[in-house]
Amino acid sequence: MSGDDRSDDLLELLGQQRVRQIMVATSREPKSAKELSEACDVAVSTIYRRVEDMVASDLLVERTRVESDGSHHSVFEANVDHLDVDIDDGTIDVSVHVREDAAQRFSRIWSDIRES
Repeated sequence: MSGDDRSDDLLELLGQQRVRQIMVATSREPKSAKELSEACDVAVSTIYRRVEDMVASDLLVERTRVESDGSHHSVFEANVDHLDVDIDDGTIDVSVHVREDAAQRFSRIWSDIRES
């Protein structure tokens, strides 16, 4: 997929009200599809369709939540630190800057040190 296609897809995705609602809800804390369904007042099937596209576009990450009784289920968490939209020389480019957890940050720093 070219950069233009990816930018178009991201802008189209972010143009959807449900996607924006999911982004806001998951920016506070990870939420299950059921919790998102309640927060957004839509069917769980609608949530699953949206989060599938959002995970594929790196807007969300899927994690496993383990409950105290040992059961587990998927939860979704916003993966976006910020977005940049650049318009230059007849093109629009959307860059997604993803969040970096402590382990990822350590791995990146260690890799940078080893390469220098």
